Amino acid sequence: MPSLFRRKSADLADPVTEPETPAEEEAESTRVRGYTPSKGRETPKRPATGRRPAGATKALSKEEAKALRRQRRAEASAEFRREGGPRDRGPERLLARNVVDSRRTVGTWFFGGALVVLIGSNQAMPPVVRLASNLLWGALALGVVIDSVLISRKIKKLVRERFPRTDQRMGSLYFYAIMRSITFRKLRTPEPRVALGDPV
Repeated sequence: MPSLFRRKSADLADPVTEPETPAEEEAESTRVRGYTPSKGRETPKRPATGRRPAGATKALSKEEAKALRRQRRAEASAEFRREGGPRDRGPERLLARNVVDSRRTVGTWFFGGALVVLIGSNQAMPPVVRLASNLLWGALALGVVIDSVLISRKIKKLVRERFPRTDQRMGSLYFYAIMRSITFRKLRTPEPRVALGDPV
């Protein structure tokens, strides 16, 4: 009984291949290793629209490169002064900045007062001056604490009213506002968008 899995003699025969000519054999031996036969059509070229025009660009001199770097730094600084960085983004941060910028804060006088206290606390100063410096230091510290509490309370109230579903951490927001309140108004970044006394 013949086997069901036996192949026919026609299947076992090798496919007939035509012998290569000497020219084809020589071309085959000279081809590179990664050669791929062509598909019978030319590869389409990339369109020239939107591509950088060919040609060498003129090299900048030292003075021109320095001026270009200075211009880019100035533009980046102006943008940062106007928009701020990643930590300044978000409607809650904008609200906190507006709360601080719309009022006069004791913190803006803190560093100036600290310099006066540092000079007045010198041992070469009379006792009366040293006593006044210590009293000024205590008054400044107490004023900053009270001002920070008032700013934090106002921010908490406004954030709960306007952004009830916020995921902003309130402690981080308070610290952000307090650090802004002890910075001189002209040095604040981003620059203030509200004037003193404006409603928030």
